[in-house]
Amino acid sequence: MSKIATLAVEARDRAGKGSARAARREGRVPAVIYGNKEAAEVVTIGEKFLERELNTGKFLSTVFDLQIGDRTERVLPRDVQFHPVTDRALHVDFMRIAKDGLITVEVPVVTTDAIASPGIKRGGVLNIVRHSIEVKAPAESVPEAITVSLAGLEIGDSLHISKVALPEGVTPTINYRDFTVVTIAPPTGGPEAPAAAAAAPAKKGKK
Repeated sequence: MSKIATLAVEARDRAGKGSARAARREGRVPAVIYGNKEAAEVVTIGEKFLERELNTGKFLSTVFDLQIGDRTERVLPRDVQFHPVTDRALHVDFMRIAKDGLITVEVPVVTTDAIASPGIKRGGVLNIVRHSIEVKAPAESVPEAITVSLAGLEIGDSLHISKVALPEGVTPTINYRDFTVVTIAPPTGGPEAPAAAAAAPAKKGKK
């Protein structure tokens, strides 16, 4: 499970474009905290600290404790606005979350055990259909990633969400169909493609 990270922010005296521009000139990024039936609050974050978190690649699926003076707010980032030319972060939206509540979040998919996949050994190509999966998870224990084992997969096999081991308390938001997460496709070309196809075991019936 991912750890709850801490991020120091400063309260802003007022909202508005002028205040936001002034914050950016000082090397800070404007942000808003909303939700949980409380009034919205405007804050700023040090740009360098925000860049560090953005560079982890999992900013939007990380639960943070925002330090605002002598108090904290537990939040989940919901949106980051970037400059269209410089790609500089311009604004962040944080949603308050209850400590014992469930949150909806996109969690990245990570594959393992490629060496144990007969299909990949024969030249099959891993096709990740879902690079991330939207799940409902306890706010205190959002998984860093959803691990998908490729062990035993042959060329032509598909692995569906029902076969993926999810952490306790974590469920996919799509619960009305057994969607595909990864497949092992035949080689796309080259002299090894016919041999790989011939070596793949015959399938009985449809999945």
